[in-house]
Amino acid sequence: MKAITLRDFGGPEMMQYSDIDTPAPGAGQLLVRVHATSVNRPDVIQRQGNYPPPPGDSEVLGLEVAGVVESIGDGITRFSPGDRVVALVGGGGYAEYALALEGHSMQLPESISFEQAACICETYITAYLNLFLLGELQGKQSVLIHGGGGGVATSAIQLCRALTPDTEILVTASTGKLERVRGQGASHVIDYREQVFADEVRQITNKRGVDVILDHIGAQYLQDNMKSLALAGTLMLIGVMGGIKAELNLATMMVKRQRIIGSVLRSRPIAEKAAIIAKFEAAVMPLIAAGDVTPLVDATFPLEEAAAAHTMMEQGGHFGKIVLTMPNV
Repeated sequence: MKAITLRDFGGPEMMQYSDIDTPAPGAGQLLVRVHATSVNRPDVIQRQGNYPPPPGDSEVLGLEVAGVVESIGDGITRFSPGDRVVALVGGGGYAEYALALEGHSMQLPESISFEQAACICETYITAYLNLFLLGELQGKQSVLIHGGGGGVATSAIQLCRALTPDTEILVTASTGKLERVRGQGASHVIDYREQVFADEVRQITNKRGVDVILDHIGAQYLQDNMKSLALAGTLMLIGVMGGIKAELNLATMMVKRQRIIGSVLRSRPIAEKAAIIAKFEAAVMPLIAAGDVTPLVDATFPLEEAAAAHTMMEQGGHFGKIVLTMPNV
């Protein structure tokens, strides 16, 4: 089968379009003929050599797939060959065929294209897990979402609108994306290049702060994030693009009863991920099937142009997701 492999760790030029063996499904696994996958920030970090796949998962890049079940391993009860599915995978998405665990796969309604479906698992499940399951965001609260225009941020805005429509949504974004972020349903959009977001949050919320923050920057934003949190607020840390070390005033954090929760999805135990996906499927997939939540596809590239897709990701001008489509489907 065709797949993207790496000559070595480094830039997009290290990616090559290769022929590799098609995997065979083991017990509890589906072999999915992939129609589409998407490019995610962890793919870039793995390509650079800083984010290895969990033990036992494919070394091929790609954390989510949308396609059709080709064959099944022993013990599969929910899916049959020919079923349309979308799945969260530990690796292997940048290929014509990928293995997926039954508990990490979901039925794909006919109303959703494979290109849209390829955008669901990594970003929407991440947003749902961190805002609603861990961050405990409820209606009539407020949330600050960083990185407006990125896949997780656009997913988070849509989920807040659909699941907690009374939530006040504050979003940081670059100058060129402000209006598009506002059009997605953000209550307030902050230009992080021209404004100090902590000052803007303080003004918007009448000094109260926000209840939940979804942040992928890390150290660079830590102090302003803590200033932006309300009493008993929660900072959900899902990335460290802005560094891994920063000072923290523990006394203020204690007095304000604030929480910082670090969270990643890929390295969680298999059963834990399956439980998260089951909750997501029940709560969110009906909204996607009905068109109430619509994955945003900014650009589509054929698999052999994965390096160009990574270059686009690193340049940061995209709005929504970047999708890779497979040959001969």
